[in-house]
Parts: sequence; C-alpha cells; structure tokens
Amino acid sequence: MMGRMYAVQARYRGHEKRRGAFVTRFAQALGNIVDGTCRVDGIDELTVACEDARQAADVIMVLVASGEWVVGVGIAPAVGIADEEHAWQVARSALGRTRRAGSVHVKLARPAAGLDQHLPQDIAAAFEMLRFVASRRTAEGQEATRLVRTGMTQLKAAEELGISKQAMSQRLQAAGWQAEKVGFDLAVRLLARAHGDDTP
Repeated sequence: MMGRMYAVQARYRGHEKRRGAFVTRFAQALGNIVDGTCRVDGIDELTVACEDARQAADVIMVLVASGEWVVGVGIAPAVGIADEEHAWQVARSALGRTRRAGSVHVKLARPAAGLDQHLPQDIAAAFEMLRFVASRRTAEGQEATRLVRTGMTQLKAAEELGISKQAMSQRLQAAGWQAEKVGFDLAVRLLARAHGDDTP
C-alpha cells in the first residue's frame, strides 16, 4: 500500500508580544515528538510533516489544546521529497485565511478509491470535540493532561507535580481525560483511513 504524508500548517493567533521567538520555541518542541520535518514559516506560522497518523494526531492535539493556533492539515501520498512539499501545499490550502484559533481544517490530495468524501470533515470534527474538552479545563487540569499525554504514568505525573496519585486521578477525571483518550484514538483512526488504512 502506498505510504501517506501528513503535513500540519499552523498559524499562531495568541497574544505573545515576541511571537516570532514563541513560534520558534513551539516548533522546536513539536519537532521532538515526530519523526519528520518541522520548520518555521515567517513570523507566525509553522509546518510539521510526518508519515505516521498517531504522530500527526499528537501534533494537532498539542496545537488544538493550546487554543492559540489555527490548523490546516494536508494528507497526500508519500513517495519522496516532492510529495512532502505537495502535502505542505495541501495543508496551506486547507488553512486558507481562517482566523478562528482552535479550528482545524483538513484537505486530502488524491483520495484513495472508495474513500468517504466526508472524511476530511469527520477528522476536523473529531479535533473540534477534543478542542472543546480541552477548553473547559482548569490550569491544573491542563498541566495534568499535558504530562500524561506524553506517555507519563499517573504515578510519575503525580510525582512531577508534587501531589498524590489520588489527587492526580481526580484532576484527570475532572479534566475529561478519558473523553480525550477516546476522541484521540478516533482521530488517529480517521487520519489513517485517509489512505484506506484502518490500522495506524
């Protein structure tokens, strides 16, 4: 089966005064979670490209959870460097001139035969639901979910925050962590399905 390339183009819509430096730091952090390319485009945009649905979902989730980025996702067949550039172009096209922070827009290049034409909207809807869950969290809930999202156990995350495991469990429950996990797995499956693959 032909590989797939996921490109994520994000435009910063937050209130950092030194936005260029902030976007650069954010891009560097995202580069640590993908086996792919991450670069800064201009002052307020960054682009990430990878060939793994779960890594792409990780990147989108971090951007969505922050509530400060508009996100465009381009999905294209992956054969070589030219296809990475193509995926970036598709992501830029998906992003367009949208200004609402937290929104996700998805576009496919050369969809697989028989693919549901509503799949891009379904992917965007999954991340919209995840954005809604994340937006209702307290600062403590955001901190707790950020740690466990990286793969850290609840016990280790509790130690990191200097709280008990029970308190950590309560924070995650209040933050809707289980809902995020279910929604995230759905988003990964939908991204994988973009090229006819149900096993990300």
